[in-house]
Amino acid sequence: MNNKLKSAAIGGLITGILSLIPFISTCCCIWAILGGGLAAFMYVRGSSTPVSTGDGAIIGAMSGLVGGVIYLIVGLPMTLIFGAAQIEDALRQSGMQAPLSGIALGIVGTLVVAVLLVLFSTIGGLIGVAVFEKRKGGSEPPPPPGFTGGPGGMGSI
Repeated sequence: MNNKLKSAAIGGLITGILSLIPFISTCCCIWAILGGGLAAFMYVRGSSTPVSTGDGAIIGAMSGLVGGVIYLIVGLPMTLIFGAAQIEDALRQSGMQAPLSGIALGIVGTLVVAVLLVLFSTIGGLIGVAVFEKRKGGSEPPPPPGFTGGPGGMGSI
């Protein structure tokens, strides 16, 4: 498996699982940043060349996509089964008029959380590269030494 994909999959797994656990899930944005940072850390550690901030953003976004998909696959059915009725009851008790029913609000809410996981994981990837990448320079090798075609040099043959 590609180093980027492996790092993103592990970071996304952490993001998705921690965002689903009751009580712990209230900090889902922190878990997304942590997952993106972990993915960036793993990628920096496994890379033979310095990692750019753009690569960190890509790894973080990939990690967020994995976490968001996990969140959608597990969280959406849980929201529809357990949360839709609670959302409607809370709205009814508060006297608010919502343009959507409890089920539609649950679906929209779950989609919004999945998008936020991608966004915050991207931020985590950027932070991870900034913190963990200590090597200097770009990803291009240095240019070869210049040609010295003077007397006695290789150019006088």
